[in-house]
Amino acid sequence: MLLRGLWLFLAAQLAALHGSSVLHQSPTYKQVQTNRMVNLSCEAKSSLSNPRIFWLRQRQDPVIHYEFLGVLDSSKRLVYGEGVEQEKLTVSQEGTRSDLSLINVKPSDSGMYFCMTIGNPELTFGKGTQLSVVDVLPTTAQPTKKTTPKRTTCRNMSRVTRKGEFFCPPGLSEEQETISLTVFLFSLPP
Repeated sequence: MLLRGLWLFLAAQLAALHGSSVLHQSPTYKQVQTNRMVNLSCEAKSSLSNPRIFWLRQRQDPVIHYEFLGVLDSSKRLVYGEGVEQEKLTVSQEGTRSDLSLINVKPSDSGMYFCMTIGNPELTFGKGTQLSVVDVLPTTAQPTKKTTPKRTTCRNMSRVTRKGEFFCPPGLSEEQETISLTVFLFSLPP
């Protein structure tokens, strides 16, 4: 049993370093609330028509070992890893796609989840799915509404203006009108 655990540990370490383009996991990151259900998927892109896909978990720090969670055997029966709560986990497989479902998740279920296939002689790993189980999902801030300054209307008249009225030369845009207006006001005698 110790040798099997060491083998699994070394294989998972290599997977974390290299990842695989042959096993595609989704999503890469998932955040879910406590007591909810989460589904993780793994698709094998290989010549095998019905590969056995294993599921592993590496819990959050400080624990660094990998746990074998489950796999469907050749007769489609689910084989669980040692100490895995059977009522919280199911594995299904259709062809080259395997789904891991975690039911009634807790924060202790947070960690990195890997799918893996065993070839001859190589092991192939997915790149992993980071699962974060939280009591309360983060909220996003409400967007602030941008206020636009009140526009000043200019009267198109001669350079001689009445008190409180502004002269704007015809054809200028509002930005230009504002700039012209500012320059014009500062050039007035006191």
